Amino acid sequence: MSIRVRLDVAYDGTDFSGWAVQPARRTVAGELTTVLTRLFGTVDGLTVAGRTDAGVHATGQVCHVDVPADRWETLSAALLRKLAGLLPPDVRVLAVTEVPPEFDARFSALSRRYEYRVTDAVHGALPLRRHDTVAWARPLDLDALNAAAEGLVGEHDYAAFCRRKEHATTIRAVNRLDWRRDPDGILVATVQADAFCQQMVRSLVGAQLFVGDGRRAASWPAGLLSRRVRADEVTVAPAHGLSLVEVRYPEDPADLRSRSELTRRRRDAD
Repeated sequence: MSIRVRLDVAYDGTDFSGWAVQPARRTVAGELTTVLTRLFGTVDGLTVAGRTDAGVHATGQVCHVDVPADRWETLSAALLRKLAGLLPPDVRVLAVTEVPPEFDARFSALSRRYEYRVTDAVHGALPLRRHDTVAWARPLDLDALNAAAEGLVGEHDYAAFCRRKEHATTIRAVNRLDWRRDPDGILVATVQADAFCQQMVRSLVGAQLFVGDGRRAASWPAGLLSRRVRADEVTVAPAHGLSLVEVRYPEDPADLRSRSELTRRRRDAD
């Protein structure tokens, strides 16, 4: 008998080749799987809400895994402490929760929210923030960035901004995309959608930065939505400015199965 467990995870993506396990490469899933196997003897189906690319960080990543029920009963009370002692310092499990078998970290999710940090300060990123803040060499205009962002919100085919996978849809519903300038001068983009295709967030940000520094018109990024292939003129923003900060799920556990089934049908239909 097995128990399904939800893990809320944070990591510094600097020294990882992304989330997914890869031969001879250090990955977040690889580190977690090694430690979970050591603790539980066997684990099955480590599934993540959103696979992050090499160099991308997370403060609110979510994954699930099935573990033996007897081992869960023995370890659950002290599991967070044990994980903290066994995992490397650039990965932390923030919470471990038993969840219904209907919970699926990927397909039950309602939305994913990312933040992207940029500084246009002449001196560049501060030393303690150099791993999560991109230095932009040109001054950036906040109003121009938000004007560019406005035209990208909604349900669209984002093929121009995605690394295309065969038989995979590039239609997504972006329900939030905006910029703010924090008191320390850092510009932060917030991007939220039902899901994202590969490199979509960084491509959206890259296009907007070219508007923010005056090299493109505010209407240019939205104009690319009419394309059905990737736009080569869009620069993919550097990975290290991006962090996954939140994944939302239905509040009522009874809605988990229906949400998962709906998401699967949409992906199959596309």
